[in-house]
Amino acid sequence: MKQQPNNWDLFRPYFKEEKVSARKILLQEGKISRKMYFIEKGCLRTWINSDGKEITTQFFFEGDSVSSIESFRTNQPSLYSIETIEPCVLQTLTQKEFQMIVEQSPEIKKQFEEHLFRRLFQAQQLFFSYLKNSPQQRYEELITRHPHIVQRVPQHYIASYLGITSVSLSRIRNRR
Repeated sequence: MKQQPNNWDLFRPYFKEEKVSARKILLQEGKISRKMYFIEKGCLRTWINSDGKEITTQFFFEGDSVSSIESFRTNQPSLYSIETIEPCVLQTLTQKEFQMIVEQSPEIKKQFEEHLFRRLFQAQQLFFSYLKNSPQQRYEELITRHPHIVQRVPQHYIASYLGITSVSLSRIRNRR
């Protein structure tokens, strides 16, 4: 959810700033999400553990918000972990504060719904890309749609996001 200062300024007192180092787990898979993070500076990723292997599912940058939405809203264990990739400056809200803000601001509630729709759409795009495209095509799609990811994110995270090894990603990059 891209923050729009006019709508959020009224609720600034509820935000708590956190400065977090790189490679810090903000939420562990299987734990309940208690915070929503708004990224002021830095990069985060979500990932799952598949038999000891980390599989990156999504990247988030400045202006984005991230939480295990399902867990945050239902108090069920998170299906994935959230981790910083770079040192970050985050603005955080608790479940209670977020609920109060959504109830008091129809505009922010609408922004949140749009954010959920965008996340669903991104997840569907990635899912269908896995079904129909080769790793080479997925990489080309990533470069075209999200060049900032390739510029800022370490290659081993990109490889896991694409569902390939770092060696395979190197081969794909060398063919370009």
